[in-house]
Amino acid sequence: MGVEKRDEHWYGGEQADIRSELLRYSEQNGYLAQHLADAVCTCGAHVFRLNLDDAEGVAVRVCTACGADHPIGDSDEFLEDAELEKCECPCGGESFEITVGVSLYTDSEDVRWIYLGCRCPTCGLVACYGDWKNEYPDYHELLGRI
Repeated sequence: MGVEKRDEHWYGGEQADIRSELLRYSEQNGYLAQHLADAVCTCGAHVFRLNLDDAEGVAVRVCTACGADHPIGDSDEFLEDAELEKCECPCGGESFEITVGVSLYTDSEDVRWIYLGCRCPTCGLVACYGDWKNEYPDYHELLGRI
């Protein structure tokens, strides 16, 4: 299907469409997402509820199939100070496919910025639900913790 704009929002038909939105959003932000990873639960599911504290840089996904909590990236290190809020799509949906993108420092594997993209399976809306500065020394490791 690809990503399509309707009014002020973007919509897609599959999880891969989140990547297009993160690239568009990150380019406007000035720190282009160079590497991306899709969230998959240890049970194999791809749909999650999302709890987020954008100010603290903390996100936790909760599998809709098995109920397992998964702190995203290095969020587990900052959970104590976080005030997590449940994310919801404008259509009222509370479950998402999730893709994370990272921007790196020049000539480095160190993360500079992280982007948290979601697609609502109910209506197809794709959006960046959170982004923040992230000082992580190895993007491979960080994306492995998505």
